[in-house]
Amino acid sequence: MNKMEAVNSIAITMKKRKTLINIILFVLCMILISGCSRETPGYQQISQDEAKKMMESDDGHLILDVRTKEEFDSGHIPGAICIPVETIEDTPPGELPDKEQIILVYCRSGRRSKDASEKLAKMGYTHIYEFGGIIDWDGETVEETSDETVSNQNTADQEKLTTETEENNVKSPVLLFQGHGSVRIVTPEEKVIYIDPFAGEGYDLPADLILITHGHFDHNQTDLIKERQEGCRVITQKEALEGGNHQSFDLDYVQVQAVEAGYNKNHDVKKCVGYVLTFSNNVKVYLSGDTSKTPQMANLGDIDYAFFCCDGVYNMDTKEAGECAKLVGATHSIPYHMLSADPENNFDMSIAESFEADGRIILKPGEELELKK
Repeated sequence: MNKMEAVNSIAITMKKRKTLINIILFVLCMILISGCSRETPGYQQISQDEAKKMMESDDGHLILDVRTKEEFDSGHIPGAICIPVETIEDTPPGELPDKEQIILVYCRSGRRSKDASEKLAKMGYTHIYEFGGIIDWDGETVEETSDETVSNQNTADQEKLTTETEENNVKSPVLLFQGHGSVRIVTPEEKVIYIDPFAGEGYDLPADLILITHGHFDHNQTDLIKERQEGCRVITQKEALEGGNHQSFDLDYVQVQAVEAGYNKNHDVKKCVGYVLTFSNNVKVYLSGDTSKTPQMANLGDIDYAFFCCDGVYNMDTKEAGECAKLVGATHSIPYHMLSADPENNFDMSIAESFEADGRIILKPGEELELKK
């Protein structure tokens, strides 16, 4: 090989190497870009701030509300159309003829919008963006007013006036998070319920009902409750699991349903329970007790507020608790029981913030929450 041929050979080799390096760099860039987005196969989840920016663009986008027509009429994002998720099946909806159109999807809390987005993506829609629930929306909303509604407005206003006093007198239960797994609830009827007394303050009100999820010492310190009303009811895991079945208790001011809890080495499902409480304003509250994921969580019904233990030592951690929150599908999910048993040092904000769920609420010990729809 002469000198010129050698030079040409070297030049060709270097060119091939440069091309290979460029290919490798391109592949790495694509991996990094895809890793930065929150894509679910077929559709992409975005924040509500991102959704607002997209709504400001003149790109032919469509805003899709997948709640019921009644929910939509009571208040929706301006310009949105309503296609209830239960009507979205295997056939592309007539209202969505363009499968390449940008579609921004929302519902009440984010659960139905994910279901709808997945269905649309499977039908071939290529630009689906899901951004959660209207309960977290801080932008403008509008109500639908039909001609019939307008013509009957005077009658409706009169009815509202005649019932206004009664409606104003309807109160909501007030929950006090005492810390760890301890909760106190005062019902609209001024009845006082304690669940798993152990931590914090607020045991001064005379009890009407005491609920215990299991026998561990950090859940059953009933001596902290110094006063009890005549006829005070105490329901422990023994009564809740009488006959080997989860029992329900229908009291005048609350309905109590015992549900599954346990499913880990520290908590036997035959000796532990959680509770679902239904109050007179139809608000439902789920308290998990000490547990890991249970088969029953997906079938608890429409829960408004759900409490999930998440200490990661004796029970599930925040990651599994987040998975349980998806199964339950409550409007609001709240982490509790996040540290080992200590009546005073039982809250860690970093743990609470690592619990990811739609409609998350973080309560610190001593904080109250009004339980309303």
